[in-house]
Amino acid sequence: MTDVLAVDAVGVTKTFGAVRAVDDISVRVKAGEVYGVLGPNGAGKTTFLRMLFGLIRPDSGTIEVFGRTWDEAGVGVLDGVAGFIESPKFYPYLTGRQNLEGLALLDGGVRPGLLDEVLDLVEMTERADQKVGGYSYGMRQRLGVAASLLREPRLLVLDEPANGLDPAGIRDMRALVKRLAASGLTVLLSSHHMDEVEEICDNVTIMRRGSVAFHGSIADLRAMAPDPGHRMVTSDDDRAVALAARHPAVSVVRDPDPDGRPALAVTGPQRQVSGYVASIVQADVELLELTPTQTPLEALFFMLTDDETEMEGAR
Repeated sequence: MTDVLAVDAVGVTKTFGAVRAVDDISVRVKAGEVYGVLGPNGAGKTTFLRMLFGLIRPDSGTIEVFGRTWDEAGVGVLDGVAGFIESPKFYPYLTGRQNLEGLALLDGGVRPGLLDEVLDLVEMTERADQKVGGYSYGMRQRLGVAASLLREPRLLVLDEPANGLDPAGIRDMRALVKRLAASGLTVLLSSHHMDEVEEICDNVTIMRRGSVAFHGSIADLRAMAPDPGHRMVTSDDDRAVALAARHPAVSVVRDPDPDGRPALAVTGPQRQVSGYVASIVQADVELLELTPTQTPLEALFFMLTDDETEMEGAR
């Protein structure tokens, strides 16, 4: 075991003209953990990762990767580091295997059998000899992970790996990250969706307009999260609202949908909401719909960021 952090970023700032894309942030990633950097588009996540890879230089602050800085070690900082910023690119007229073989040659070669190992790990063996031009977006993302794993890294950096994927692709990417984490690999990933990282990250940094809105564990976030919300439709909303008076821990307000159809917004601890719903049924009020609106962590994420404006200069 070593006490050297995989990533130790302290007081990092980066400005583009009038836009302060990253504003005095600090991120510490322990070896062997899965760490998430979250925030809406424009929060500065990708700018931070670009500085980590040395693609741009911070205006102030320091970034150490396994104890090395760019000023001290130059490109040697990236020894044991792999990943991609935004979407990985490949030659569409070559097969997946040929693309990986070319990248391996450019990186000095790989040990025998590794290419097949990484293709199997990302579940691309059956499609490896087909041209990348025919791949889906999700397959290209997985091929990007395979290309990164050819370096046999200690730290894997993934910039929004599930962005643009359909629900099945998101599920597959989440499962892949879990498998990589189980092998002991350190993973640093960015995302703008809380549900993408809730199940796989140990700790997270949530960014808002270049600044840190939260540092801590997923467990800490869950402890801070508000009560879950539900959209409820009944056969008698007046009666349903009146019954809520017997359940002081539950908030029930009228909240018509965008088409003006009546509905109720119900918020409260899950156990108390369940008791309230039971009382409605017992009172012979027909429950027509009960739909979760946001998970508690999603609600907290929007409370912390409170900004859906895209700032292209801060991507």
